[in-house]
Amino acid sequence: MQSDGLMLSNLIQGYWRLGEWDWSAQQCLSFIESHLALGISSVDHAHVYGTPSCETLFGQALKLDGGLRDKMEIISKCGIVPSSDKGIAHYDLSQQAIMASVDMSLSRLGTDYLDVLLLHRPDFLMMTDEVAQTFMLLQQQGKVKHFGVSNFTSSQFSLLQSRLDFSLVTNQIEMNPVNLTVFETGILDELQKVGCRPMAWSCLAGGAIFNLKNDQIVRLKQVLNTLVEELNADSIEQVIYAWIMRHPSNPLPILGSGNITRTRLAIGSLALSLDHEQWYRVWCAAKGQPVP
Repeated sequence: MQSDGLMLSNLIQGYWRLGEWDWSAQQCLSFIESHLALGISSVDHAHVYGTPSCETLFGQALKLDGGLRDKMEIISKCGIVPSSDKGIAHYDLSQQAIMASVDMSLSRLGTDYLDVLLLHRPDFLMMTDEVAQTFMLLQQQGKVKHFGVSNFTSSQFSLLQSRLDFSLVTNQIEMNPVNLTVFETGILDELQKVGCRPMAWSCLAGGAIFNLKNDQIVRLKQVLNTLVEELNADSIEQVIYAWIMRHPSNPLPILGSGNITRTRLAIGSLALSLDHEQWYRVWCAAKGQPVP
C-alpha cells in the first residue's frame, strides 16, 4: 500500500495479543524476523494493548537487533483511557492526552518515531481543530510521520479530514463475514472517494467462525468450505481474507495470530480471487437470505 508517501505491506501483523503468547524477547524477535522475511513489514499496536504492555514487550525484542526498526512500519493508536481507581474507562483525544500517549508508545517501543498514529476510537468531545494542531505538532517534532483513525464513521472521518492539510492514511475498522455492518454504513464509500485504504481488524470475527455453532456460523462454514475447494485454497482463513480484500476499497487485513504457520497461510490469500457470485454467496450465508 502506498498513500501520501507511506508504504505498508498488504497484510499487517497485529500484536494486541502479544502478552498472551508468553514469549521471551528472543522468541518475539524470531517471529518478527520471520514475518519480515515473508514480506509483512507493517505491525499494529496500541498503547492500551496488553498487561504488561505489548508495546514494551515488542520494544524489548527490537533492542536485540537495532537494525530491524528501519525494516518495518510501526502503527500505534491513542485515545482510550482504561478504567482505574480514578474513574471509568473513557475516550480522550485532547492535545495533552494524544501527546502523552505518543511519548509513552515511543518510550515503550524504543523508537524515535511512529510511522502511523491512529485515533483509536471517536471521542464525542473531540475538538477537531485541536486534534489537527496536535497532528501538525507531532509531525514538526518528527515523532509521527502519518496519521489516520480507527472505528470512525464516515462523517467523523470527513470532519477531521476537512481540518487537515494532508490526507489521513486509513480508517481501521472491523471487517468480517459475521458482522456486515461496515458494508452498509457508507464509510467504505467515503474511503474510496478520497483514495484511502481501510485496515481490517477482527477479520476472523474473534474466532467466532471456528468456535460458535449458531445458524449463521453453520451456513457460513458450509459456503466457506465449498469455496476452499473451488478456489483451491488451503484453509477457510485464506478464503475469508480473500473475501475481505475483494472489496473495491482494497482493505489491508490485520493478522492476529502469533503462529507463523498461520501467517504463511494468510499470505496465500493474496493469490486468491473471488468472482461476484462467490463473494455474494458468503454475503447471503451471513444474512441468511438472498439479496433483494
